[in-house]
Amino acid sequence: MLNFIRGFLMGSADVVPGVSGGTVALIVGIYPRLIDNVRKGAAALGAFVRLRVAEGVDRLRSIEWGFLLPLLGGIVLALVSLARLIGNLLEDHPVEMSALFFGLVFASIFVARKMLTHWEPIHLATFLVVAGVAFVVLGWRSGEAEDPATWIFFVAGAVAICAMILPGVSGSFLLLVLGMYEAVLGAVNDRDLVVLAVFVSGAVIGLAVFSSVLYWALDSHHDLVMAAVTGLLVGSLRVLWPWPNGIEGPELSLPTADEFAAPFLLAVVGGGLVFLITRLGTRPTARVE
Repeated sequence: MLNFIRGFLMGSADVVPGVSGGTVALIVGIYPRLIDNVRKGAAALGAFVRLRVAEGVDRLRSIEWGFLLPLLGGIVLALVSLARLIGNLLEDHPVEMSALFFGLVFASIFVARKMLTHWEPIHLATFLVVAGVAFVVLGWRSGEAEDPATWIFFVAGAVAICAMILPGVSGSFLLLVLGMYEAVLGAVNDRDLVVLAVFVSGAVIGLAVFSSVLYWALDSHHDLVMAAVTGLLVGSLRVLWPWPNGIEGPELSLPTADEFAAPFLLAVVGGGLVFLITRLGTRPTARVE
């Protein structure tokens, strides 16, 4: 049940442009374990593709299904049940919702920072460069694609899933940049099974490739990767800055006095939720075993 709840929180975050499910996995202390199991699944898929059935079965047996299946169940339920609700809230209350998630991501920076075992000049340089690049790149926007071809959903799935498991980079935001966010959200709300199957196929392939690279990076260069992740979280705050209109545009401005109090309070609530979840969750593991 706890893993199901963790998955539901991850799925809820993945619906929101600017918030990553990987950030939630980091907060609740399951990030290295998640990446390890995803990597094992990718290895099993690769074995089956090469027609090495026995090897594929062995690799499937090595996966912690008791951990992964409830997690995936929670993610899927959140995506299906909350897509319309969160979409409506973002449309009707962009400033308030952005402030809430701004507080969540801001507090997550401190969670990621604690996962560094050492803080050396190379880590500081990586943090600053990644934060600066992310801040600039995440200011880009693309217009929504009009009636996209089915195969484009495959590409969108492959790109988005990589961001969904990387803290600080939102898969939903990348869909927004690609102009595919409304199309994918519409497919979820309309239960368009063909389009969703294509999207999921792209996600599976993208996840298989990216998870192996990410696992190797975490295992071999843990502190460097976490410094980069911390930088991504800092840079991603641009997407969630509430003013003038939340996630709807990259422009940044200061609030007026009469519109500051409520968003500030919601940001504090978002940050408080992170520290509460971190306190209740499993202590983050410093390294992938």
